[in-house]
Amino acid sequence: MADDKELRYDPATIEPKWQQRWAADPALYAAEPADCGKPKYYVLEMLPYPSGQLHMGHVRNYSIGDALARHMWMRGYNVLHPMGWDAFGLPAENAALKNNVPPREWTLNNIAGMKRQFNRLGMGFDWAAEVTTCLPDYYRWNQWFFLRMFEKGLAYRKKSKVNWCPDCATVLANEQVIDGRCWRHEDTIVEQRDLVQWFLRITAYAQELLDGLDKLDGWPEKVRTMQRNWIGRSEGTEVDFFLEEKVDQGLGTREQGLEKTRIRVFTTRVDTIFGATSVQLAPQHALVASFTAVDPELKTLVDEMIEQQKKAREAGDLGAIEKHGVPTGHFAINPYNGERVPIWIANYILADYGTGAIMSVPAHDERDFEFATKYGLPIQQVIRPEDKTMSVVLPFVSEEGVLINSGEVDGLSCAQAEKKLQEIAAAKGFGEAKVTFRLKDWGVSRQRYWGTPIPMVYCQSHCDGDGPLPVPDDQLPVLLPDKIEITQQGGSPLSRVPEFVNTTCPKCGGPAKRETDTMDTFVDSSWYFYRYTDAKNAKAPFDSDIVKYWFPIDQYIGGVEHAILHLIYSRFWTRVMRDLGLVENDEPVRRLFTQGMVIKDGHKMSKSKGNVVSPDEMIEKFGADAARMYSLFAAPPDRDLDWQEDGVAGVSRFLGRVWRLTTKYAPVARAGRGQAVDAPTGLSLKLLRKLHQTIAKITLDFEGRWHFNTSVAAIMELVNEIQAEDAQLAAGDVPPPVMRELLRSLVLMLAPFAPHLVAELWEELGEESSVLRAPWPVSDSELAREDELEVPVQINGKLVTVVRVAADADAKTLEAAAMADEKIQGRIVGKMVAKVIVVPRKLVNLVVR
Repeated sequence: MADDKELRYDPATIEPKWQQRWAADPALYAAEPADCGKPKYYVLEMLPYPSGQLHMGHVRNYSIGDALARHMWMRGYNVLHPMGWDAFGLPAENAALKNNVPPREWTLNNIAGMKRQFNRLGMGFDWAAEVTTCLPDYYRWNQWFFLRMFEKGLAYRKKSKVNWCPDCATVLANEQVIDGRCWRHEDTIVEQRDLVQWFLRITAYAQELLDGLDKLDGWPEKVRTMQRNWIGRSEGTEVDFFLEEKVDQGLGTREQGLEKTRIRVFTTRVDTIFGATSVQLAPQHALVASFTAVDPELKTLVDEMIEQQKKAREAGDLGAIEKHGVPTGHFAINPYNGERVPIWIANYILADYGTGAIMSVPAHDERDFEFATKYGLPIQQVIRPEDKTMSVVLPFVSEEGVLINSGEVDGLSCAQAEKKLQEIAAAKGFGEAKVTFRLKDWGVSRQRYWGTPIPMVYCQSHCDGDGPLPVPDDQLPVLLPDKIEITQQGGSPLSRVPEFVNTTCPKCGGPAKRETDTMDTFVDSSWYFYRYTDAKNAKAPFDSDIVKYWFPIDQYIGGVEHAILHLIYSRFWTRVMRDLGLVENDEPVRRLFTQGMVIKDGHKMSKSKGNVVSPDEMIEKFGADAARMYSLFAAPPDRDLDWQEDGVAGVSRFLGRVWRLTTKYAPVARAGRGQAVDAPTGLSLKLLRKLHQTIAKITLDFEGRWHFNTSVAAIMELVNEIQAEDAQLAAGDVPPPVMRELLRSLVLMLAPFAPHLVAELWEELGEESSVLRAPWPVSDSELAREDELEVPVQINGKLVTVVRVAADADAKTLEAAAMADEKIQGRIVGKMVAKVIVVPRKLVNLVVR
């Protein structure tokens, strides 16, 4: 056996050695062809933004996926484990402004640095599948997809109120506004502006996106709930109230027979419409502008309401706004009974939700009741309980009732009345049954430079009436200029680059202008995982047959903060590609795992908080394996991890113990090669039992529980038990074939967590093949079975003692052992044992009176 000096664990020597070997073997982590005969496994972590440096929060995310990929390779799967870069985006422009470095240069330099860090960490990525979204070979297909959506009416342009971040100097999608603030700048209030924008019609798939969530049983329920709430399906009725015309208010008159002004409201309770005592409009409703145009006092009050809504958005809780309203002096006609109801403007009605107008039924809605009570509006009950003897306290909001004071639907149930009233509205042309969604179309225009150019042009001569025209496919990609002056003033920087803007019309050949907006960077991440499967394809986004083999993704790993932004977009994009005939799957991801955050100094580890810990620093001090393994050991992977550098040091010490144990007894293990393990007894049986129990536990963890923290703890317990017998091991009490199985299996179980150390120890054990292709150890259930167990015994639920029994003892044997125990006998003297509860192998509880 080696002397103590040779047993020192030195990651600074071991890790670079193996990183160089792995880099020289590009096939090591490469996915195999579809006809390889192995089952496929596609494991993927969300691709990073190349912001400059990885921190330990990144390390945790990618260590989870890397451990799983390595385990699946050892289980005999054909594994695809790629990596790429979400490389367009605002930080590159901000860095360019700050450092006078072109965004492309800044981004590609960061990619090189982060790739070096990944390799230094020993991550097992298939770099042959690498994707960089800011390069033309990728973003040309963003443009190609955009054109296909334009052809199908899924990409369109309109003037709209948009979310504007002053710090980003660009538009944000609704999903990028969190509590009224920018998702990137948490302290920046988002403004509302009117701009002409490009949209993708995600609402065309709203119902399918909602229905699909029921099939995603491999996703966390919290993510599915977040998406359900964001899609926000409501079933109800749209009904037109009619504005009562007032000539003397300057609104003008309408010729007899012409269409009256309609005020469309959406309600989920049309059965209560006979109890409507007012109509309320959002301050930004189109009709309000006509009212305020002739009423300056009303305009002042409306402006105040808009300011109240703005402050509520800033506070992040529109629902908590103190409800205010003002009467307009105008009236609307209820189409069902012809009654006049006053029109109010209310600060809690939102222009971008529903139709921007509601009917107020205070007798049957808590919010409406509060408003009516505050302003003295009438309260008309139109629903009573089915049981006439029940007393009613208003507001009565139950949907289980009978209509009263409701004309021809009197006496009907709420459900019957709803159906009847919808039929009447449809027949008379003033309404219809309607399903609405909270989900809005995805605004993808960005007034920035560093993004995919939108491939549309505007003819300046003969075709100017045709609207935007698509760039022909054979002219793709529309290249983003490399060098450009970037400012945050005056719209897109591209508009000030004549050689980019000026082009020819694809229809008439005359002069034309290019679209100068670029695409939202979430376009890039909506389909990148398909490109990974065929990353070098220059003729198509990917080969459909290759995608068919790999999809859906078997395991996707990333933060829950992307539950709406990224994941709902990717589900939409998959359905668009399916309808284009490119893919056959409806969903991109079979199983989703959302890891916890790394917390330091009370905050999520991030550059913006200034609390990042560099993996380079941890590698210098403790080695890459210790840094990776700590991120998996310190907390369950779905929980937040409180950063403690001492924990990394502790893991490093443990790896040193594994090194010393294995190298010390490697000669014995090598001597056992080719020898069978005879029926073990004594110490050999004890250690093999612990080994196979550990194999069973870790295998179970990888198959679904993912309690990698307890997996590592189980390996530590195994090492402790082996080292506790060092004297007997040194004396040769454990034969070579048993020692070989112990050390070989220990190293294999560590392989997903500490790849460098394991590669070195695998070689030390005399193995010549790659440990990555070595079969995962299989637990022997007979060896893992305990001969005896310690079972706790309770009296009235409180632990009194434990009894030792055979592992297969039945309930009667367990009960007899408990009753015979001296401690139990002493506690039950003179008392009655009313009941004995026995859970075999687990528990005995005596109910004593």
